[in-house]
Amino acid sequence: MPAASSSTSSSTFRPRIQRVLLTNDDGIDAPGLAVLEAVAAEIADEVWVVAPEHDQSGTSHSISLHSPLRVSQHGPRRFGVLGTPGDCVVMGVRHLMRDARPTLVLSGINRGGNLGAETMFSGTVGAAMTGLLLGLPSIALSQTFSDRENVRWDTSRALAPGVISQLATIAHDAPTCLNVNFPDVDAASAGPLTPTRQGVGLVEGIDVLPQTDPRGLQYHWLRFQRGPRENTPDSETAVVASGRVSVTPLHFERTDERTFATLTAALR
Repeated sequence: MPAASSSTSSSTFRPRIQRVLLTNDDGIDAPGLAVLEAVAAEIADEVWVVAPEHDQSGTSHSISLHSPLRVSQHGPRRFGVLGTPGDCVVMGVRHLMRDARPTLVLSGINRGGNLGAETMFSGTVGAAMTGLLLGLPSIALSQTFSDRENVRWDTSRALAPGVISQLATIAHDAPTCLNVNFPDVDAASAGPLTPTRQGVGLVEGIDVLPQTDPRGLQYHWLRFQRGPRENTPDSETAVVASGRVSVTPLHFERTDERTFATLTAALR
């Protein structure tokens, strides 16, 4: 992947993107999607939105094979789907936009980072990977935060136009999935767009939280268990923590080569 320019400014000249499909996993009314729509209107000639009707965080790459998909129109080229982010991308590319495919898929902007192993569970990243599966360059975008009630949407709003334009040019010649995370700092203080590796991230495990409803029946919540972990300096977690914008190229091949070699030797 070519080294990205150090500039994340939105004031430089950028080639227009022809037709872009937007989705997310936080739902069609999420503030991050509103930010992404404003960004896309600035850099693309035609913007389509196909997003889940409700929050679909944690649904990864899943698609609905055992239930029908219901689509409702929320405005011109704007649709909600009772399904997963992956469903939304498939519905957009294969059905709603079948007469003119998007030239780029953008997923986000997620409320919270998608770092390390957490990308495996992320519906934001899963939507972008679905775009990749359909042969389209795709970018997942997330805004990290330290205070859930005060997410720095101004940072991603200011930086995303330049970041997307740079990466769309790089990814134009072949389907690529790129995972972008914006740091939890003011846009003016953010460091350059930096190529990163996935790394391990911050997830240590998953907790089960038992609860009891008003009728005395038990139910359960699942919650990620996060904490500091050892991440290499070129990991997205370390780069974002340093105040820079990270971009990690992702693909479907997840074979562990070391274990593959061990298995090959043991089973020879």
